Amino acid sequence: MKIAVMGAGGVGGYLGGRLAEAGEDVSFIARGAHLDAIKRNGLRIMSPLGDALINPVKATSDPAEIGPVDVILFCVKLYDLEEAAEQCRLLIKDGTAIISLLNGVDSESRLKAIVGDDHVIGGLTYIFSSISAPGVIRHLGEATSVSFGEDNGGESSRLMAFLNNCISAGIDAHITNDIQSEIWMKFMAWATFGGLASLTRQSLGAFQQDPDLNALYRETLAEIASVAEAKGIRLPADAVESRMALVSANPSEAKPSTLVDLEHGRRLELEGQAGAVVRMGREMGIDTPVNRVIYAALKPFINGASK
Repeated sequence: MKIAVMGAGGVGGYLGGRLAEAGEDVSFIARGAHLDAIKRNGLRIMSPLGDALINPVKATSDPAEIGPVDVILFCVKLYDLEEAAEQCRLLIKDGTAIISLLNGVDSESRLKAIVGDDHVIGGLTYIFSSISAPGVIRHLGEATSVSFGEDNGGESSRLMAFLNNCISAGIDAHITNDIQSEIWMKFMAWATFGGLASLTRQSLGAFQQDPDLNALYRETLAEIASVAEAKGIRLPADAVESRMALVSANPSEAKPSTLVDLEHGRRLELEGQAGAVVRMGREMGIDTPVNRVIYAALKPFINGASK
């Protein structure tokens, strides 16, 4: 199976790296110093599950150098979605699956508008990983869960083939028959942790140890769950409690990508995070006071550090 990773950051670098380590034909699309380092020194993974160095590695900034592939792992930031989707046109053939592992709840619809419905597969991942230095992916904890599913809930041959490749690479992968519900469950965790950690400038340990922050975390989750239910999304009865369980289950030093971006003066995915909750809440007549505060407080930093 020929695989392309669009965006070789924390998620794409880790998953693509593990697949390449297992012998799959993987090409990475990256840019800047990260791409230069990968080309020069290979892609290095530092993880409690085992370190790895993939060298030589196929990496480029030009998808035309790769050509059509079977699977595209789509792992860019929300604000880069449209530009990256246009680049994917050079990677597509009949049957190509573009597995979207982006955050947010409208990523797939935006992607479909550019590359077509048949190619786009909804997906999500639970993994704490980031670029710790150019060419180096640092993974925290032991979570590497990836889920994906066709819109009709079926188990297509293309997804079964990719599932088997992931399992062979030691990735905890699953095909789900209700991908939208799972995307919203991931969104609850991502938007809450990303928003509150960035607002307070704290890693996960603060929300594990401080009862007031822990209670605020629960309130934020509950707001998002109310919006999802108003939109007709079928969430499990224990949606909030299961997301709270993740707080204690993950390493105290874990930071969301939003906080990492904030600390480094980079653009934030805020519009697809608290901003989306606020907008959808207004549309559905659901009040979202905590998310409104998160959005308003972080909005001055949305475009990164001022020049």
